[in-house]
Amino acid sequence: MTSIGDISTTRPAFTAATGTQTGARAVRIWLWSVAALVFLMVVVGGATRLTESGLSITEWRVVTGVIPPLSEAAWLVEFEKYKQIPQYSQLFPNMGLGEFKTIFFWEWGHRILGRIIGFAFALPLAFFWAKGWLSRDLKPKLLGLLALGGLQGAVGWWMVKSGLTGRVEVAQERLAVHLLLASLTLTFLVWLAVGLKPKAAEALGAATSRLRATGTAILILVLVQIGLGALVAGLRAGLTYNTWPLMDGHFIPPLANLTSVSPLWANLVDNVTTVQFNHRMMAYALLALAIWHAFDAARAASGTAAARRARALAGLVLTQAAIGVVTLVLVIPISVALLHQAFAMVVLMMAAIHRRRLAD
Repeated sequence: MTSIGDISTTRPAFTAATGTQTGARAVRIWLWSVAALVFLMVVVGGATRLTESGLSITEWRVVTGVIPPLSEAAWLVEFEKYKQIPQYSQLFPNMGLGEFKTIFFWEWGHRILGRIIGFAFALPLAFFWAKGWLSRDLKPKLLGLLALGGLQGAVGWWMVKSGLTGRVEVAQERLAVHLLLASLTLTFLVWLAVGLKPKAAEALGAATSRLRATGTAILILVLVQIGLGALVAGLRAGLTYNTWPLMDGHFIPPLANLTSVSPLWANLVDNVTTVQFNHRMMAYALLALAIWHAFDAARAASGTAAARRARALAGLVLTQAAIGVVTLVLVIPISVALLHQAFAMVVLMMAAIHRRRLAD
């Protein structure tokens, strides 16, 4: 997959040879619609994780898995499969069939939504391709997105498999990969959709290169922070150190606590203290960069749309940081935690829109 910085900043031309303005608008609406579905997918995925529902379906059936159990006997069969994994015996040994149905439907809905997104992307793609509404520049990028969606499904099952034996939850590093792939998919959908709408170039003068570089850095840091957040969720690290701004009385925890896991690199993914500390520090770095970028854009390009977007982006990052603090000190209530994850996607989309517009 091509990196953000390598994507051509030239807009696909919809001429008589490649399509019409109607076609361009239809493609743009389609991309935004799929982006909305991916956003919903991330939220449902977060709910699935927070309700401990992700391991309720212990098999991957591409076709027959579309239909949930339709009889009491079928439900009992699925429940018996769930009882064979460690999560049931170690965490929920007293779970009844009614409770199982609830977590089952969260995971089933997550998987069904994944299939819906696949069809919502692939079928219109084939239609627009046949109509000649896709430029030569756009076609390989859309095929790359289609491949990324297929990879996401495979990674999802790879993630679930990690929690079926030997542990009571999915591996946090696999959860991070799964969420990052969804985030990259959302980023590229937004990037391409924004690039299909003609807009006059912004007069940024000598600051153009600097603002673009900072905008790229913000987008990358948002993605890194989302990955770190997934590690926090996977390790349940948010259930510890529920004070802010200090962690157990320290702004920077003792080195012995940050390096208690062996080998040393494993602290980055397996150490609850290190994972939460990294998530906090990245939040501070991202917020500082976003605020600096907003001031820089206001000074160098006052009154422009770029300056307004930079200011809005800084405001969103600040809001997200505040939601994160509230989530932590309240000890991860599901509703607030879901808001935190959903708002991360809002920040990501704004960062992508802002950086794409700076490419004009």
